[in-house]
Amino acid sequence: MPPTPPRTHGPARASLVAAVARLFHAGVMSHSGHANLSTRLSPEQILLTTGGFVEGLTPGALAVVQMDGTVVEGTLDPANAEIVAMHTRVYQARPDVGAIIHTHSPHLLAFALANQPLPDRYEALLRFGQAEAVPVAPWAPRGTERSVGAIVDLVTAHPQTLAVLLGNHGVLVLGPSPDAAVSLVVVLEEAAEAELRAIALGGARDLEAGALEAVRAAMARVRA
Repeated sequence: MPPTPPRTHGPARASLVAAVARLFHAGVMSHSGHANLSTRLSPEQILLTTGGFVEGLTPGALAVVQMDGTVVEGTLDPANAEIVAMHTRVYQARPDVGAIIHTHSPHLLAFALANQPLPDRYEALLRFGQAEAVPVAPWAPRGTERSVGAIVDLVTAHPQTLAVLLGNHGVLVLGPSPDAAVSLVVVLEEAAEAELRAIALGGARDLEAGALEAVRAAMARVRA
């Protein structure tokens, strides 16, 4: 018999399935296709990918998880159980966050391996909500208190950041929705690639003072 389709949270499941498709279509995934994604369902629950390889994600490959880590619907792969706290603790620390994406996007990974913050010199970063350099959490074994605690400390100390580089590992991107988080992953990966390519031209240049305010004003005029 075919597996029973999930009966709950249909729109949220569809949003994560669509988010994964966009990530692969944009070409920002690593060769392995590794990622994990989640979206907030309520103050008490999230919807989380059950495995670490998400290409072709289906609505049934998502689990409903309580903020204390209890799985109430679906089954997590053992390896993915390690990343539950990385998602739930960030949601608890940042009420503004509605979705989280973790990838090993190649150019962002270069900055993570170098343990170097990604500068905010690409105008598109401002337009998609990342108006400061992306900070780096130091490496620690995945899922440990040392690892999760460092991430939570950063997103708390930098309440405006929507991304954290994970030292020697990858990137964690936050957003109000899965679609918004995907858009930021794409722009961050573009920024990282451009920063690395700009080295051959003498290095990227900082935006002028007040750039964020100027961008916001320009966007407001168009939307008025």
